[in-house]
Amino acid sequence: MVSDDDGGRLVAQDPDDQAGELRDVGGSVSDKWNNYLARQALNTLWVKHSNADEKVAQLSATLAGLIGIRPRDELEGMLAAQLLAAHNAGMECYRRAMLPEQTFQGRQENLNQASKLSRTFSALLEALNRHRGKGQQKVTVEHVHVHSGGQAIVGNVNDPRGGMKAEIKDQAHANQITHAPQSAVRGQDPEGDKLQVSGDAERAL
Repeated sequence: MVSDDDGGRLVAQDPDDQAGELRDVGGSVSDKWNNYLARQALNTLWVKHSNADEKVAQLSATLAGLIGIRPRDELEGMLAAQLLAAHNAGMECYRRAMLPEQTFQGRQENLNQASKLSRTFSALLEALNRHRGKGQQKVTVEHVHVHSGGQAIVGNVNDPRGGMKAEIKDQAHANQITHAPQSAVRGQDPEGDKLQVSGDAERAL
């Protein structure tokens, strides 16, 4: 329980508010949050010159946009609302830049603002994708098998009865790997015990 400056009691987690019926809008189980976020997104619309029908269409489209982005938590809900705000503001600047009575300076300023808003939109979208795990790079390491005759198999090797076939490329520089016997390494005592080393060669202790 938290008190505001006026002495009223604020309930952070009201059990009656945890239905999450509007979770697709704001990403939260709290519909107070979802409604609050939706109002924030709706208030970014330019509806001054819209008639009643146009205003309803704009508001409905914005809610549909939030639902289409489908935020999974409160952070994604905020990013979704900012994405729509940046998009709407940018498009309004582009529209104003194209007005027939627009001055050259006004056109340039609107285009500059639209460009900044487009970059902001891209940054927000990247942040959303990164939060969702879509921005991670995936590195695949493939096996390279060298066979006699200077050929290498590059790629994943699957069952020959099905799946992807490995790509075979000639490797002129690929040498055949064979056994090369080594001479025994002896110490001061030529008759000393011999130490078994890798391969078939023997070396003296």
